[in-house]
Amino acid sequence: MKVEIYSDIACPWCFIGKRRFEQALDRFPGGDEVEVVFRPYQLVPDAPEQATGHRAWLAERYGPQSVAMDARVTELGKADGIDYDFDAALHVNTFLAHRLLHLAETEYGARKQVELKESLLKAHFSDGVDVGDRERLTEIAVATGLDGARVSAYLAGDEGAAEVRAQLAEARALGITAVPTFVFEGRWAVQGGQEASTFLRVLEQVTEQMAGQAAEQAVAEAAQPRPDAAGTAACADGTCAI
Repeated sequence: MKVEIYSDIACPWCFIGKRRFEQALDRFPGGDEVEVVFRPYQLVPDAPEQATGHRAWLAERYGPQSVAMDARVTELGKADGIDYDFDAALHVNTFLAHRLLHLAETEYGARKQVELKESLLKAHFSDGVDVGDRERLTEIAVATGLDGARVSAYLAGDEGAAEVRAQLAEARALGITAVPTFVFEGRWAVQGGQEASTFLRVLEQVTEQMAGQAAEQAVAEAAQPRPDAAGTAACADGTCAI
């Protein structure tokens, strides 16, 4: 089974969704055989290339309620082992980081890309790293097992940029407007950082469908977010519902 996850490094729900999906894979028979690939999405494509403080940017966008928004995500993240530090987090364009993820997938494989995605999310949300800076991205890549010279040369040029732009356009063409969005076998989509139990149910239903043991409608129904989670566990363009 192949699962493509449309996600942005600057999306807090994408971090939570990744952790919860991995919990589901740990409980799913044959989870090690599921191929997981991250696809690019930019919530704020016009974000600056020079990093600014996350708090200041969020306050300008949402006003006083932004502090409560961050506090809510911080509390939710703790349950999934995520230490959000929004005081240290930086608002910056994520296109370079998406290019780096593309390099990891194409030259190192999907599993290494998943490792790098985790490193980038942690760097951005927990460590206050500027994920738009080439040197810091290279450091993260090397720590994850990528070749430093290759990464440095890759990020210094424009390699992979056209491919990432094409994937961003493809996400729009598919109608994806919020992340994380999980696409199973290119046919069934689940939006949001759902509970691990929901992801597990979808994995089971998709497996049954692929084996011809269940009707397609059953899969479609299983893939719908729970009513109490709909619209609250994803980030749409430029916004995150908390």
